[in-house]
Amino acid sequence: MTQQDSDRSDNRLERGKLALAKIDGEAGSRVIAALADIAPDFGRYILEFSFGDIYSRPGLDLRAREIATIAALTAMGNATPQLKVHIEAGLNVGVTRQEIIEVMMQMAVYAGFPAALNGLFAAKEVFAATPSAGPVPA
Repeated sequence: MTQQDSDRSDNRLERGKLALAKIDGEAGSRVIAALADIAPDFGRYILEFSFGDIYSRPGLDLRAREIATIAALTAMGNATPQLKVHIEAGLNVGVTRQEIIEVMMQMAVYAGFPAALNGLFAAKEVFAATPSAGPVPA
């Protein structure tokens, strides 16, 4: 690896750390820390690629990126721990509880009712744990 490649990698890592802290706060840091004893390189890949490269791109603001991420994870139907982190991240960057619920209901059309239900129940848990994010919609 050349010095230029090393500098570029370090910049990606620093951008990723900054983006992760802004978006996910403590929840994101806990995910990276949990990988330290089993797959520290994977934690670095998440920081560099996901947050240093993709989340840091121009074109979509963080709010739009989190709406897309919540929709995708809801549609997958099998990524509840990651979905909870991104529901919290969405709240951190200005997505409302009502918008999160609407996104998940929309996913019933394309991913099925079970995926949407799983997402809604994950949201209910996150909302209960984050009362500062406003009331649960009626």
